[in-house]
Amino acid sequence: MNARFPKVWAITLNWNGREDTLACLASLQGLGYPNYDIVVVDNGSTDGSVAAIRQAFPGVSIVENGENLGYADGFNSGLQFAYERGGDYFLILNNDTVIDPQALTELVRVAEEDESIGFVSGKVYWHNEPDTLQTAGRFNDPMILAGNHVGGGEVDRGQYDTVTDYDFVDDVYLLVRRAVYERVGGYDPNFFLYFEETDWCARVRRAGFRIVYAPKAKIWHKGNIGGGSTTLSPERHYFLTRNQVIFVARNASPAHLRRYLLWSLRTQAVDAARYVKHGFFKHPIARLRDLASGMWWWWKNRDAVSPGAASRAGGAASGALQGEAYGP
Repeated sequence: MNARFPKVWAITLNWNGREDTLACLASLQGLGYPNYDIVVVDNGSTDGSVAAIRQAFPGVSIVENGENLGYADGFNSGLQFAYERGGDYFLILNNDTVIDPQALTELVRVAEEDESIGFVSGKVYWHNEPDTLQTAGRFNDPMILAGNHVGGGEVDRGQYDTVTDYDFVDDVYLLVRRAVYERVGGYDPNFFLYFEETDWCARVRRAGFRIVYAPKAKIWHKGNIGGGSTTLSPERHYFLTRNQVIFVARNASPAHLRRYLLWSLRTQAVDAARYVKHGFFKHPIARLRDLASGMWWWWKNRDAVSPGAASRAGGAASGALQGEAYGP
């Protein structure tokens, strides 16, 4: 390790997102940090992404997975690539982002203050509203554990300018200490997409690492964090609902899990009744089905997704999700 400037690998994931990825890479190449490399993980794109990246950024490494492995396993392949090449830190970031030139310097500076700091993230702004925050951390929630985003939708006036420890942060961009990957592993591929970073945060905290928000680090994000339920495809809504069940089951006490399941059923039933009252039938049926599917999936796989089941390689039940049929 360079004692002054530890080696960082920046990792982004691409699936048919050529233009966003090219813009992200251009911003990464403008970073002021002196000791970093970049790797793009491509999940079987068919839009010419790989050729375009090679032409525009010949110094960027590319991991070609050949198929869409999803968010969790896609990034895991990038983490393993960077780990094998001696990275001291790994900067995970979404491909639809533009990063501030000083962000990586600030993330590393904060991480180097304490070896117990495992994750560092910073401010995330809307790309089309560059002074408006998407997130400056995550609140805890008494029912689902990981709650709403701190500062979401607020104009940044300096109200979140204090370095802060959180239980959870989003992974629009996230600096990961090498020791975290060695001791905890990466994303659990059982989550495929949604709640994968929240689960990772919980495992990292259980291992004794801190999760820290560094307010001087900034990034601009084109997409929505997590998506809204009204904008999600049926498949994505299924994973969002199912994975919330898995996350709470893995991280809550049995008594809390029972309260959560009753709360979820009641919440979904109230929402369904409201939709039916206004003549909408398809959406509430799908929401109730997805909750039932999530509960059934967790019950069938409860041993594989227990807190102790996740391996250093990043997952619990290898392949349990990729070949799974949508629905119960």
